[in-house]
Amino acid sequence: MQDIREHMEVIGADGVHVGTVDSVEGNRIKLTKQDSGQGSHKGHHHFIDKGLVAEIEGDKVRLSAIGAVAVTMEQEK
Repeated sequence: MQDIREHMEVIGADGVHVGTVDSVEGNRIKLTKQDSGQGSHKGHHHFIDKGLVAEIEGDKVRLSAIGAVAVTMEQEK
């Protein structure tokens, strides 16, 4: 997972955009605030556990879960 870099796109298993990598912190991928959603989620960083990463495809991080499910697994900070 050391291949995960800032600005890589995070996509679900179905190819749906989930977010953009801001950084990697421990076992979690920190997403940029611009991908934080709406309402109470807006303006907060969200995290995805590295355990959801299926593979790295060029400049994309593909998750093992589809985009809609991966978003529900995000953790807020």
